[in-house]
Amino acid sequence: MSPFLELLISAVITFFAMWFLMPLFLFFIRLLGFYTIVNEGTSQVFILFGKVIGILKEPGIHILPFKIGPGAFLVNWFGSRKVLDMRLDQQYLRSNPVNSEEGAPMGVGIWYEMFISDPVAYLFKNADPRGSLSANVSNAVVRSLSNMPLDQMLVDRHQMSRTVREEVTPRSHEWGYKLGSVYIRKVHFRDIGMIRQIEEKVVNRLRQVTSAIKQDGANQVNIIAGTAERLAAVEFAKAGAIRPKIVGEAMQEITSDPDVANAMFEILEMQKLLDNKGKLTLVPPGSDLLNQLIVAGSTK
Repeated sequence: MSPFLELLISAVITFFAMWFLMPLFLFFIRLLGFYTIVNEGTSQVFILFGKVIGILKEPGIHILPFKIGPGAFLVNWFGSRKVLDMRLDQQYLRSNPVNSEEGAPMGVGIWYEMFISDPVAYLFKNADPRGSLSANVSNAVVRSLSNMPLDQMLVDRHQMSRTVREEVTPRSHEWGYKLGSVYIRKVHFRDIGMIRQIEEKVVNRLRQVTSAIKQDGANQVNIIAGTAERLAAVEFAKAGAIRPKIVGEAMQEITSDPDVANAMFEILEMQKLLDNKGKLTLVPPGSDLLNQLIVAGSTK
């Protein structure tokens, strides 16, 4: 057999072994309990004959006989392996009903984080830890935030969040759940009639404020306009009072010189004639045209 053919056969056998035989081999030894793989953000709990024999939290490949002992070869046949998600989870509870100190029906929306802190307690101390935590948070909201003053309930959300978290955290830790951040995201009115009344009051108040602003602006404009008109009337009255004096002094100065006075009056007369809209007929000197026109007018 040629070396090239031997190399080709070896490559095919290696490919077949790596892609088919090796996965089958790893599957069978994992099924026998020789090893397991813990993914990132998960935890594995091994239970044999109703007893927890091992907990693996570190990600990676773990040789089970070294971790949990000889029971590793029996856990997949006579026990069970629970895979838990240890990552941070979030939930939002909408409109938890509470009443303010004034008796107003309010709704509180609360957002909180949680994660598994004790896998054994999570599996065995509560049948539904997530649902129980949600109910516990909702009950804590009702117990802690009821009968609070309305203005405090609408403003001081940080203190309300701390109050709910301090009440829920010890109970949740008993079930293997640990409560993270808690935040009151929304506080609203639940009564539709009350919401409509508040909207009407706000709209009416806005209309009143708008009308007051418009009226105040109109008053300011009237004050400014009246003041300006009064000042203008005063100035016009002053001008009208001193006009005869100024004109008289000017005429007196002009008439002191007869030539200047005659020239000015001729100019004014010519200006009046030019400004007049009537017709002007010029008759040459020494012509009897005027007499003819007079005679013609008398004969009609």
